[in-house]
Amino acid sequence: MFRSCKLLLLLGVVFCQSLTAQEYPKHVVVISIDGFRPEFYTEASMPTPHLQEMYAQGVGAKEVTGVFPTVTYPSHTTLITGTTPREHGIYYNTEIEEDGSAGSWVYDFKEIKSKTLWQAAKEKGLTTASVSWPVSVNAEYIDYNIPEFWSFKNPMDRRGATSEKANPKGLFEEVVKNATGTLEINDYNLSSLSMDQNLARIAGYLLRKYKPNLLTIHLPNTDGAQHREGREGLLVRKAIAGADNAVGIIRDALQKAGIEKETTIIVTGDHGFVDVHTVVSPNILLFQHGMHDPKNGKPKAFFFASGGAAFLHLRDENDKKALLQIQQMLSALPLEVRSAFEIVDEGQIAVRGGDPRVKLALTAKKGYRFDNRTEGDLMTYKKGGTHGYYPNFYDIATGFVGYGKGMQEGLAIEKMLLEDVAKIVAELLQIELDQGPGFYHSTLKEESE
Repeated sequence: MFRSCKLLLLLGVVFCQSLTAQEYPKHVVVISIDGFRPEFYTEASMPTPHLQEMYAQGVGAKEVTGVFPTVTYPSHTTLITGTTPREHGIYYNTEIEEDGSAGSWVYDFKEIKSKTLWQAAKEKGLTTASVSWPVSVNAEYIDYNIPEFWSFKNPMDRRGATSEKANPKGLFEEVVKNATGTLEINDYNLSSLSMDQNLARIAGYLLRKYKPNLLTIHLPNTDGAQHREGREGLLVRKAIAGADNAVGIIRDALQKAGIEKETTIIVTGDHGFVDVHTVVSPNILLFQHGMHDPKNGKPKAFFFASGGAAFLHLRDENDKKALLQIQQMLSALPLEVRSAFEIVDEGQIAVRGGDPRVKLALTAKKGYRFDNRTEGDLMTYKKGGTHGYYPNFYDIATGFVGYGKGMQEGLAIEKMLLEDVAKIVAELLQIELDQGPGFYHSTLKEESE
């Protein structure tokens, strides 16, 4: 599937030969909707008038294949670099502690190993802005940066921490004064749907005031709603409607700034979502066989859960004996457990850019997910939604809509890769990433005769 998709991308490269300078936009706005699914804009019953209008009048993908794991921080780093986690170095949302538990979130820009769109834009003398983008703290290439960050002591309160990390100093206070008004604690965290609206107002203010050539913004509320209710539900529809309204706020700001006709808007996401009913805890299996005891220092082996996937980490990455033993343990599981997941081998992990230190991973089947527990039942019931799975089925795919200057009208793309989003942005702004030309240039408008 991935090989044929890449071939299609290569075929699209001819379209860039026919572009005129007039077709390139002066401004590109990249809007990431967390948990963005193609149905948000392809289904008329969705509460998304802005997305549906942009899809009808621009370019839309029927599905975008993500990276592995299909989680927020690795995926957003792919969106901004055009590379997979194997290359850009953000393998998971968090760091991994020695005992296999999740550590602190990966937030500092210095952790990214690949060239970003922000850097490429600055090298060409363009101005950049970003609002709540993952792994953007201390990003020296963002002129106006309101990063995604929060207090370690009180994670619900993002205001002071964001103010401290905003660039330039005082920018957070500036946008609060001019864009949102006074923010209470629940006006600026994931507990309220107002978060997306406030982030959009901040982005709108930056567009009107500073008119950056590149603006990136991450809208998170649709993710939390789907974790809670799964793919469907009243809260999910409210969150989807809120994200669409946020897109409308940004479109309105572009119009008021007088730059709408010189702007391309790209709306995309990081992953889809899967309904779940059961949690599998593979570290309990390792504990039962004496390979993982978190009370006794660094374990010989552990699975690091990332929603719908679990990655096997060995104390010695080259311990073939331990790897074989774990493979045999997995094969010997009762059918009830064994049928809940599939094994992803080293080659498959590499195809979608997963952690190069990992020789084996598990991807859950629909209805199942993983956690890091080492005690209790191997399988427990817990309803909701999640992501993280190996990206080889539709539900976990994300979406892409391109609208505005330089985009073809009414073009539907069957499949594309998450890496292609950054490459399309680079082509639109005529900036250079470190990647080759193999991607969908067919989103771009052909030269008029």
